[in-house]
Amino acid sequence: LAYLGYLLGAIAVLVAARFISGQTLWFFVLDAPEQAADLVGRMFPPSWGYANRLWRPLWDTLNIATIGTLAALVVSVPVAFLAARNTTPHPLFRQLALVVIVTSRSVNALIWALLLVSIIGPGVLAGIIAVALRSIGFCAKLLSEAIEEIDFKPIEALDSTGASGSQVVAYGIVPQVAPAFAGISVYRWDINIRESTVLGLVGAGGIGLLLQGSIDLFAWTTVSAILIAILVLVVLAEFVSAWLRSKVL
Repeated sequence: LAYLGYLLGAIAVLVAARFISGQTLWFFVLDAPEQAADLVGRMFPPSWGYANRLWRPLWDTLNIATIGTLAALVVSVPVAFLAARNTTPHPLFRQLALVVIVTSRSVNALIWALLLVSIIGPGVLAGIIAVALRSIGFCAKLLSEAIEEIDFKPIEALDSTGASGSQVVAYGIVPQVAPAFAGISVYRWDINIRESTVLGLVGAGGIGLLLQGSIDLFAWTTVSAILIAILVLVVLAEFVSAWLRSKVL
């Protein structure tokens, strides 16, 4: 049986290789190292004089990630409670919540941004909504799993004292899932910082908008300066998210 699995795997690799080979222009691939070296050579030294124009786009990128994450968290909390087996009021509500989660997670933020730019026009708002739509499923799924794993003893104790439904949620469920919620929030914000840097490539605002414009103009020294700024932003966001996780977890 193991040999059969290896054989099927080998056949799958050969079929994939055949497909890739048929869809690839190999003369471009063979020339790639020379072209890459030439491109890197034209990107250095970076255009440091352009750095002063990057503060506003970087700030827009940070706002897209932060506001989009906050908006997603507001929506994902009720969706998570509806999706969790032990808190949903009816199986139909759970199925609807799962549809929202799957839909959100299945579509990349760049695709959401592309659709939103065509609907509401280019700008930061499209980026914020795209990040939020992409994040709802991620946050709601993880939070619903945390809700399903809670200890029911405190809830039973509250029920025995005649506590209302809102009091059970506030004092029995929320304290147990609060650490998970905080960790999910920080982790998703960290991811959204990275995703928001490229949304400008389709017109959704942020530093990606300048990056796309510089690439279109073949301003490679400017491109390198923007890439370095993006790297610095991502690294700083990583340090901030790590510090926040150490404080809340």
